[in-house]
Amino acid sequence: MRGNAMTDPIIKVRDIAYIRLRSPDLDQAEKFLTDFGLVRSARTDRALYMRGTDAPHHCHITELGEPKVLGIGFAAGSLDDLQRLAQATGSTVTALDEPGGGHVVRLTEPNGFPIEVMHGMATLPTLPVRTSVLNTGPERKRLGDLQRLDIRPCQVKRIGHAVLATPDIEGSKAWVRRHLGLVVSDDVHADENPDLMLASFTRADRGGDFVDHHTMMFARNEKRGLNHVSFEVQDVDDLMAGHDHLKGSGAYQHFWGIGRHLLGSQIFDYWADPWGRVHEHWTDSDLLNDQTPPRRVPRSQGLRSQWGPGAPQAFRDAASV
Repeated sequence: MRGNAMTDPIIKVRDIAYIRLRSPDLDQAEKFLTDFGLVRSARTDRALYMRGTDAPHHCHITELGEPKVLGIGFAAGSLDDLQRLAQATGSTVTALDEPGGGHVVRLTEPNGFPIEVMHGMATLPTLPVRTSVLNTGPERKRLGDLQRLDIRPCQVKRIGHAVLATPDIEGSKAWVRRHLGLVVSDDVHADENPDLMLASFTRADRGGDFVDHHTMMFARNEKRGLNHVSFEVQDVDDLMAGHDHLKGSGAYQHFWGIGRHLLGSQIFDYWADPWGRVHEHWTDSDLLNDQTPPRRVPRSQGLRSQWGPGAPQAFRDAASV
């Protein structure tokens, strides 16, 4: 469905591409991210680049310096898309002078948060993974093989989404719709006031192709900042083994989980890095396409777990800058 020239999206991004953070100790950052399940693809004196098992060169960047959230990267479909976005916003297309390469347009969303839209990142050979074969009630696939799991870091597959805290959900939604082409999966309003928006889950619009339930979510908060960044892992056994590995280390703060969200349906587990930025493991998302209309639901039917613990206040308040 098309609107007018002012509301139609300039481009439609393909997916989220990376998170860009800043930390004062790259060794400490790499230790956490390795324990979290990412793999180093490159490191310089000034920055660390970590990948998942999928082909993109990296999905997590840590630059050296005082702790800060430097931005979220999204993948455009073509260099032409970048040029169209730059022309519409008075920006420029520049080459990314860092491992992985590519070109980027840098923007700022309404909360003052940096957004990078990029194209042309290098790819690497995919990494081998171990996945579970599960015997379920209706289907028995594992015959004669014993299921034995090692307690080890998760095998992060890819970056999945980012969540921003914002006092202006409608403004944020309109901006990502216009500049990134994201569409609403679910809006959540207060139970007692349908006009008070509490959260909005938006996803990449790839037509008939199925995509994750959300690529970017906005949560109402008096503060502005990154609530969390999320990474897909291989399966539920991978998530559980990674949980036990992180817990057994005794080195990191566990924020929330394990549980299953209602909106999106992901099985989730949240951990903070050494500087308090919340990182999520998830597996088993709902997948939607352009045949799925947007929904509006009250808080009591949206912001809860299908099983597992409810969100602690510290998680609801998280807004890293």
